[in-house]
Amino acid sequence: MPANILIVEDEADLALLLRYNLEAEGFVVQSAEDGEEATERLRETTPDLILLDWMLPGLSGIELCRRWRAREETARVPIIMLTARGEEEERVRGLATGADDYMVKPFSLPELVARVNALLRRSSPQLVTTVMKAGDLELDRTAHRVRRAGREVHLGPTEYRLLEYLMRHPGRVYSREQLLDGVWGNDVYVDERTVDVHVGRLRKAINRGRSPDPIRTVRGAGYAFDEHFATAA
Repeated sequence: MPANILIVEDEADLALLLRYNLEAEGFVVQSAEDGEEATERLRETTPDLILLDWMLPGLSGIELCRRWRAREETARVPIIMLTARGEEEERVRGLATGADDYMVKPFSLPELVARVNALLRRSSPQLVTTVMKAGDLELDRTAHRVRRAGREVHLGPTEYRLLEYLMRHPGRVYSREQLLDGVWGNDVYVDERTVDVHVGRLRKAINRGRSPDPIRTVRGAGYAFDEHFATAA
């Protein structure tokens, strides 16, 4: 069963970006624009993790964190505070209020996802998938190792992240722009052709001999992980 994440963020564009990337990870995501809406969401269901903006209309994220920590239902729910405040005393204040982690805007989306997974591994390890398998290909997210037909595949860090990102949703077509945002992060400026270069390196590493290619090129659209590659001729 996938983890349920609640995003409390009043910046609509950022909330949408967070939702898209977390759903791409396989999480179930709900969102709220302010404390009142978030409280309603919490009455309906208790999430497995909360992403909480510090500066919200009405009640601040700090006050909401304090209140949720005082409630039995939400006392142990991991909370990551999102804020533009990067000063040490502000980080200390957020953590002292009860936040489990703290990220300063603008932040790297891959790093945020990594921190979400790290917190869930500690709080609800059964909700975080550690090994992904498709055909004769296996990716171990804990050990950061990839094997094909039992043989270890040596990948560079970017090729590893690219394969992991594509394997999360087999069959889903990602544009080069989406792959740049999801794998490199939206704060890194590189040419879209960089994606083609790394896809080529990934294919060279995982495909040997007559092994079917699990990476499908969709002309004019992008790339996808082919969930039926194992049955290819």
